[in-house]
Amino acid sequence: MPNRLRIALYQPDIAGNTGAILRLGACLGLAVDIVEPAGFDHSDRALKRAGMDYLEIAALTRHVDFERFDAWRRAEGRRLVLFTTKATFSYTGFAFAPADILLFGRESAGVPDHLHERADARLLIPMPGGGRSLNLAMAAAMAAGEAARQVGRLGLG
Repeated sequence: MPNRLRIALYQPDIAGNTGAILRLGACLGLAVDIVEPAGFDHSDRALKRAGMDYLEIAALTRHVDFERFDAWRRAEGRRLVLFTTKATFSYTGFAFAPADILLFGRESAGVPDHLHERADARLLIPMPGGGRSLNLAMAAAMAAGEAARQVGRLGLG
């Protein structure tokens, strides 16, 4: 589906988070991209436990590195929307498009600064409670929910 929202994980560290995001993608009809290398083996028990039987229906694409992922997404004409604590613009004020890729960095380090420049937009999930960052799967769920709502992928209202 060329106009399917996608979630991309840049070198994820924690198998359980990735499994939860794959389950999220399967349930919402969003594809998931993993930009390697991941910090775990794809046969990891935590990945399977978090993803449960949804891993079988998840639309997963693995990319060997960011350069190949970026070349692929540019050839597809897709915007790269980076979620980062270094942004100043809230994700709720952004106008998402059906072919957007929502990019999330590593749990331990985010994405390297030089990759911020490659993004078409950099968005923040505000945390008025004062925390530094959200769990990766929680952040992906919030972002994917808002993007899917805006582009009509949730089948609601």
